[in-house]
Amino acid sequence: MRVVGIRFKKAGKIYYFDPQDLNPQVGQHVIVETARGVEFGEVVLGPRDVDEKEVVAPLKQVIRIATAADQDQIKQNRAQEKKAFTICQKKIAAHGLPMNLVEVEYTFDRGKIIFYFTADGRVDFRELVRDLAAVFRTRIELRQIGVRDEAKLIGGLGPCGRVCCCTTFLSEFEPVSIRVAKKQNLSLNPTKISGLCGRLMCCLKYESPPADKNKKSTNPAAAEEK
Repeated sequence: MRVVGIRFKKAGKIYYFDPQDLNPQVGQHVIVETARGVEFGEVVLGPRDVDEKEVVAPLKQVIRIATAADQDQIKQNRAQEKKAFTICQKKIAAHGLPMNLVEVEYTFDRGKIIFYFTADGRVDFRELVRDLAAVFRTRIELRQIGVRDEAKLIGGLGPCGRVCCCTTFLSEFEPVSIRVAKKQNLSLNPTKISGLCGRLMCCLKYESPPADKNKKSTNPAAAEEK
């Protein structure tokens, strides 16, 4: 099956799409159809043939190569996201909700706004959603994320002095256990083996044997990104 690999965020997951006859090249931006609507993404894997077992059917299609107008739309969306972030923070404070807003994202066609937040437990945000829907007059989604996802979105410098791996190139989080640190004879002091998120550093996994390469790979292109 002919596919092209597309990423929607820096260090985000790569999803397979049907390139049709467009033949998009690495580095180009494209408009694609996804499970959550029309989206803007970057080609990171050029057209190639893969086994059908590696693809989750039905495969979504690349609609077109991004135009200058599409690029302008993305810039406008980013500006609107900053305004939406401020508005949502004020609404959260007004409702006295125990949640921390992390990021706001517009879908390309502005058919939905996604608010990412962290919280210690479950939060009843139904009234907040109603308020936000009244302000933005579009579909609203509040998505609770974990501390590792928060660190990936915000970014920062790790103990090594470099930008966090999850922000720069790690597309998926792999489980890291304390056994990995023990095998490397590292100090088990949590402050020395934990990242900005407070969890064990992802780089501890680099010294472990690679995962079984015979496992079947799957492509979540038909699922929502992030």
